[in-house]
Amino acid sequence: MGAGLVERGAILIDADQIVRHLQQPGRPVFDAIVKRWGPVVVAADGTLDRAAVSALVFKDSGELDALNAIVHPAVGAEMVERRAAAAEQSPGAVVVLDIPLLVRPGGQPIAERYRDLSGIVVVDADPEIAVQRLVARRGLSEEDARARIASQADRESRLEVADFVISNDGTLEELEPQIDACYRWAASLARPDHD
Repeated sequence: MGAGLVERGAILIDADQIVRHLQQPGRPVFDAIVKRWGPVVVAADGTLDRAAVSALVFKDSGELDALNAIVHPAVGAEMVERRAAAAEQSPGAVVVLDIPLLVRPGGQPIAERYRDLSGIVVVDADPEIAVQRLVARRGLSEEDARARIASQADRESRLEVADFVISNDGTLEELEPQIDACYRWAASLARPDHD
């Protein structure tokens, strides 16, 4: 989805990419994760063993909360910096923040740093299709895929905050017209004369 918007001219700020960067050895987020869970989350090559972290946190909401308390503030701060830099370097550009967990579980409000967004796009998929994709693409068991989805905001909560919804139940080819429409919509919001 993000790549499709970039192909059309958008600037993408990807939360998952930022997380991977912040979880590199020697960075404060990496150090805090290792301090919290110990050497069991460090791979043989010294990097973060993301699968080990996932196994610890996606079956225990308290552990997931602890991970989020470490990761989310750092990611949010980096996204704010990148967003400001993009706005300064490319005024009027479509800047897309790809934030998989923008809508938080349990009815929690969207973080303050994101409340001034011009619009929110939600990429929606039937939960069963989402489970199938996690199993096929990430090699998760069905149980693990369901646990990950259950740890996130429910579908209704995500759709409630959406200004634009993209249905991702079909093929990549079926997404193309929706991405076109989304880019046009986002570009209309990015115009300097937009109220």
